[in-house]
Formats: sequence, C-alpha cells, structure tokens
Amino acid sequence: MSRFSHLFCFLSLCAAVHAEEARPRAREAGVVIGTLPVGKLNAITDVPGVLVGQVTLRDGKNLNTGITAIRPHAGNLFEERVPAAIHVGNGFGKLVGVTQVAELGELETPIVLTGTLSVWRAADALTTWMIEQPGMEKVRSINPVVGETNDGQLSDIRARPIEPKHVFEALNNAKSGPVEEGTVGAGTGTVCFDFKGGIGTSSRVITSGDKTWTVGVLVQSNYGGQLTIAGVPVWKTLEKASKESGDGSIMMIVATDAPLDARLLDRLARRALVGLARTGSVMSNGSGDYVIAFSTAAECRRKREAKVHQVAEVSNETMTPLFQAAAEATEEAILNSLFRATTIEGHRRTARALPIKPVLEQLKAAETLK
Repeated sequence: MSRFSHLFCFLSLCAAVHAEEARPRAREAGVVIGTLPVGKLNAITDVPGVLVGQVTLRDGKNLNTGITAIRPHAGNLFEERVPAAIHVGNGFGKLVGVTQVAELGELETPIVLTGTLSVWRAADALTTWMIEQPGMEKVRSINPVVGETNDGQLSDIRARPIEPKHVFEALNNAKSGPVEEGTVGAGTGTVCFDFKGGIGTSSRVITSGDKTWTVGVLVQSNYGGQLTIAGVPVWKTLEKASKESGDGSIMMIVATDAPLDARLLDRLARRALVGLARTGSVMSNGSGDYVIAFSTAAECRRKREAKVHQVAEVSNETMTPLFQAAAEATEEAILNSLFRATTIEGHRRTARALPIKPVLEQLKAAETLK
C-alpha cells in the first residue's frame, strides 16, 4: 500500500471517529424525557455494582455484530445471586434461561446479549466462563441468561461468528463508568424504525423518605413502528421514516439498587414497556420484546448455601416512583441508541443513522426541545 493510501485510510478513520463523537446523546441535544433527575452518567452503571462489557465485530459489509454483557456485581453471581424477573411483552424471540428465572426469581449468571443465531454459542461460552470461576469445580447445573435481536440485515447472521473468546472478553472487561452506545457490541448490526439502532442506556434517581435509589436501563434496539420522540410523531414528516408498524425486537435490561423481590421486579419490568410504547412501538407479531429486571441491593442478595433468606423489600405503595423511573429511562435509552448510532453499509442493506438535525427542528417547532 502506498504512503498516500495509508494516509487516506488514516484520514477516513479519523473522519469516522469524529462523526461518531459528533453524534450527541438525546439529552445533550436538548431532548429531555420525563421529569425525574438522571444519575451521574445517565447510564445503567449508575446503579451501584453494575458492570457492562462489550465486544464489537466488524469486517466489511458482511460482519456487523457483537456481544454486550451486563454483570449485576463483580463477584461470583452463582454464589451470591440477585433477585430477578423476566417480563415478556411479545415472545417472538430466543431468550435462553427464562424458565428458571421465572421459577426461582433470581439470576445466577451475568446477562449476555448478541445476534439471534449466535445465542446458543454465547450461552455455551457463558456456561464455560461460569464453571471455570474459582469455587465452581463441583457445580453441575448452570442457567445462562442470553438474549438477542436479529441483526441479519446488516450482518451475515448465518455465519454465526461469535466465539467463546468474544464472550470471555466482554465479561472479563466489564466495568463501571460510561457505557458506549450506538453501533457497538450487540447493537452493532441492529435496525430501529428503519434507521440504525444499537445499544442505548439511561438512568433515573428517586427519593422516598430518607432513601435514594437509582433505576438504570440498557437496551438493544432492533424493532419497528412509527417513531415518536418526546411525544412528537416525527414519523409523519421525517424523510424515509417508516410509516408502518414493523417487526423486530428489543432487549431491555432494568437494574436498580432498590430492595425488590422477584414479584416487585416483575412489576417494575412491565413499566419498561411503557417507555417502549412511547417511542412508537406496538410490539408487533414478529417482535421479541423482553425485559430483564434485577436488584443489586445488598439486603436482597441470596447466598447459595443459605437455608433462609432474610430479604428486605419496599412496600407496594413505594413502587410508583420506581415505575416512573423505569418508563422514563427506557424511553431515553432507546432514543440514545438511535442518536448515537452511525450509518452502516451492511450485508443486505444500508441502515442510515437517524438524521438528528431535522428531528430537532421538528421538536423545536413542537416546543418540546429544551
């Protein structure tokens, strides 16, 4: 390759990086969802203990996929489990591990997200990673939790490129702090409202008496519908926006440090669907719409060998602000997945990034822009 070619590639890479950095999150652009305050990072990692790791696989047009891993805490989740619930809005999807979570009300592994046909490879790798942890030598049963959306429009999904090393890397490198959004990890090849979808996150902070709790949400957006932003039906006038309710899927992960048992977490998970609906989804026939909710509260942890669990939980009457937090954070996380995503020329089509300028012009005309 000539020196000129090297320079051209370098400049192209710099331009791509600059374009990625230039795309703001929704709130940075003045789109404020709801009334509750956000956490420090406005991310799922605002919930104490939560770690996120991502691996992105991109190679030309044919490979645009990846892994996003969510760890409720840094310890061994099999030995110190967290209460959890899974709520199914529309079940056209492949969510490994759902029945045991429904039966026992707890997570014993991290959550891994990927593309549809790589679910079982990711589940096998997650199982391997778990049984290789210290102290797991005698374990004979593991319930890996792996969700998906179909990234077959932008990636050669039949190639099933996910390998154990990708899952291991996402899990081992999971960290607190800012979460990368848009065309990354399990959101690399997703499409949302016929624009480029991806990974998005948001959080809300609520105060109840002398207690302060955080609700954080992470989404993998890959669904259809009539795009609505902050209550404004931008689909009506936005060029190339979908005018119909389309198929597709979304994974929504809801984390909180409020002390909730599985029953209350199921109630909380349902409110994520409120945020989903506000963006213009009707959860169509061909859509897999799943919410996985868990609590990181220390007083809710479940030691594997304990015969009795002393579990604190908030009252039913205390749940309403948490419901609002889940709805608002889900809606904003979805918008962040769209705002931060970049155009991808993929396996079967090109997915164009959401055109932010005309969106903001519509919101300003509707007097909803802050």
